[in-house]
Amino acid sequence: MPVHPDAQKYLDLTAGAVPLDTQSAEQNRADQVESLPLRGEAVEMHSVRDTEIGGVPVRVYVPFESDGPLPCVIYFHGGGWVIGNRDMVDTTVREIAAEAGAIGVNVEYRLAPEHPFPAAIDDATAVVTAILDGDSGLDIAADKVAVAGDSAGGNISAVIAQQLRGRTPALAHQVLIYPVTDVATADTGSYAEFAEGHFLTARDMAYFIDQYAGDADRNDPRLSPIRSGELGGLPPATVVIAECDPLADDGRAYARALLAAGNRVSTVEFMGQVHPFVSLGGIIEDAHVARQLIGRRLKAAFAQA
Repeated sequence: MPVHPDAQKYLDLTAGAVPLDTQSAEQNRADQVESLPLRGEAVEMHSVRDTEIGGVPVRVYVPFESDGPLPCVIYFHGGGWVIGNRDMVDTTVREIAAEAGAIGVNVEYRLAPEHPFPAAIDDATAVVTAILDGDSGLDIAADKVAVAGDSAGGNISAVIAQQLRGRTPALAHQVLIYPVTDVATADTGSYAEFAEGHFLTARDMAYFIDQYAGDADRNDPRLSPIRSGELGGLPPATVVIAECDPLADDGRAYARALLAAGNRVSTVEFMGQVHPFVSLGGIIEDAHVARQLIGRRLKAAFAQA
C-alpha cells in the first residue's frame, strides 16, 4: 500500500530506530522523549492540572469555564503497556477535549514489565469507576462519560467497556484508535504485510505483549477483548484505523464483531497512515483530522446520552 507523504516523513525520521527488544524498558522510555516535538502544538485550556483519581495519577484538562457539570473523556495512552505516558498524548487529549466540549482525563496507568497484566486494567477501572460514581472531585456529568485510547490504550478502553457493561450510569461511548484486540495471535493479513518498515513492527508487538502478558492466558478477554464470548450490550464505538499498520486487522475485526453483536459502530480508516499517526500532530496533518473527528463524535454521543 502507498504510504501517505506525511507518514513517510515520519518513517524517514525514525528509520534508524533500534528494535525495542534489544534495550531495557527504561531506555526505550527515555528514547521516546525525543518524539515530543512531533506531537504538535498544545491547544489552550481553561485549566490543566496533575492530580490523582482513584489513587491513579492523571492529568485533568478543563476546556472552558462552566456553571454546571461537563461531559468527560477518559484517555489511555499507547505504548504497548510498556512505554508512553501522559506527555506523549497531551496534545491529543487537549484537541479532543476542546472539540468535544468535555473535561479530559489523561491516565498515567502503571507499566509493564514492572507492573504486568492486569495492573493497567486495575488502574483504568479505578479511574473510570471513581468518575462514574462521582468520586473524582471533578464537576462531571456521570451519564456523559466516554473512554478512549490508542493502541494499548485502545485495548484498555475496549476491555473497560466490557468490564463495566451493565452498570449504571453506563459509559456513553468508546473510542478505539488502532486498538490491540487480540494478543493471542499475529496471524493476520496486516501483521504480515506491515511486519517491517512502517514504524511499529511485528517484532515490537511481540516484545510488548511478552512484557505485559507474561505467563497469563492470552485468550483472556481482559487481554484479548475480541475473544470475549459475549460482545452485546456495549457502548457505541468509534474505531479509528491506520491502513499501513500491523494492527489494522485487529481494529477491523473488532469493529465487525461489535457490529455483529448488535452494537452501534462507526469505523474510519486513514489511508496510507501508520501507527501512531494520531499523536503526531506536529508532522502529520491527518492527526488533527482524526482528533477533531473523534471530538465531534464524542460531542454527538454526549448530546444523545
